[in-house]
Amino acid sequence: MSYGQKLSYSKELTPQTFIKMLIDPVLIIATLIGLTVYEREPLDPKYFVLFMIVFALSFPGNWSRGKTLRAEMEHIFSNWLFIVSFVIIFGYATGYINSFPHELMVVWLWLTPIILLIGHIAISKFLSSIQYTSYANRTAVIVGVSDLGLQLRNKMKTEVELNLEFKGFFDDRDLPRFKKFIETLYLREHEIIGQYSLLSEYVKTNAIDIIYIALPMTSQPRVLDLLDDLKDTTTSIYFVPDIFMFDLIQARIDDVAGIPVVAVCETPFSGINGLIKRVSDIVMTLFLLIPLSPIMLMIGLSVKLSSPGPVLFKQKRYGLDGQEILVYKFRSMTVTENGHTVVQATKNDKRVTKLGAFLRKTSLDELPQFINVLQGRMSIVGPRPHAVSHNETYRKIIKGYMIRHKVKPGITGWAQVNGLRGETDTIDKMQARIEYDIDYLRQWSLALDTKIIFRTVFLVFMDAQAY
Repeated sequence: MSYGQKLSYSKELTPQTFIKMLIDPVLIIATLIGLTVYEREPLDPKYFVLFMIVFALSFPGNWSRGKTLRAEMEHIFSNWLFIVSFVIIFGYATGYINSFPHELMVVWLWLTPIILLIGHIAISKFLSSIQYTSYANRTAVIVGVSDLGLQLRNKMKTEVELNLEFKGFFDDRDLPRFKKFIETLYLREHEIIGQYSLLSEYVKTNAIDIIYIALPMTSQPRVLDLLDDLKDTTTSIYFVPDIFMFDLIQARIDDVAGIPVVAVCETPFSGINGLIKRVSDIVMTLFLLIPLSPIMLMIGLSVKLSSPGPVLFKQKRYGLDGQEILVYKFRSMTVTENGHTVVQATKNDKRVTKLGAFLRKTSLDELPQFINVLQGRMSIVGPRPHAVSHNETYRKIIKGYMIRHKVKPGITGWAQVNGLRGETDTIDKMQARIEYDIDYLRQWSLALDTKIIFRTVFLVFMDAQAY
């Protein structure tokens, strides 16, 4: 497992983080103010209400550091799409949207992501400029030449926005014992400053700002001795826990009544995130069900008239924490299997009705699951639920399969919009789907949910894998 996995923690409020927290809300609001001034539109109280809504949705920012311009653009546009969707839904639901000039709002909606992209590029160049880094840089040393320590060194050298100047390693081993590191991870002899006994004097003499202790968990006595030696310095000291040997899911540092604990595997929807996810599910579902209700009634009537059997197909599936739930679908087959053996639909499956083939191709058979969302059993976006019999089979075969059940199942998911929709007729296909599901748990954000929803809308009309 790579050391690039995300670990949530309380960040130090550096100038960089402060700028990144404010840049998006400031640019969004400044763009709207600029347009109102240009159009000579008075800034009356209705705009200040909109400013507060936009600030609440965009603060503290969602900085990407995309490796490419395209990745940065996708990140900005998906975040902006979420904000715009919320503003439009709220505006139409309350009638508030009619208070603003239509033309001005349209220009603001299209111009803002361009301004954000230009702003992100400009700020990135500024934060990596010599003028800024020479002012903001802090010096750091690492205690312990280990895989983890070397990864940390590499991050300091490549992530210029960290503003950390790496000075070298301290380690008690002799240089010949570093041979494997020199050969495989480009450790240079001049990067070894000395042994632990020299650390305290070195940081005082060279005004070192930060010490990172990257020793194994088994080295507690050495760590305690080091901390005792460093009591006569004012240097900041950080312990780098060697927890990345685990497959981290929403890992973060927390405390239990003041006792620090490290979460290795946790749901992304604990605390306030759970409330945000639930509210967004309810708001979006109610917004969608209004126009979809007539369509659902027509589909229900068509299913009833086209073939014998119930309109809705109810199947037991695993929900949050592996609890059984009933999931609703429009019946698309001549059978309603819900026992210990459930055979997945295959291409040209004779059990699928003519109407059912169309419903499955367009995902219209999934529409009743919005009722599951309102019941709190499902979410709009999440890992797709599998039949109970499939769960019991695959949990024994695929390592980490049940981790996907740390969140509510979804009507659509990250795996489905990445080409893994339809039949999983091989272990490899199911393995790939589970990897995407777990990646969704690691990377969740409202922007990602918005991206998945819009990609789903486009996908249902052109996906050849659904049948």
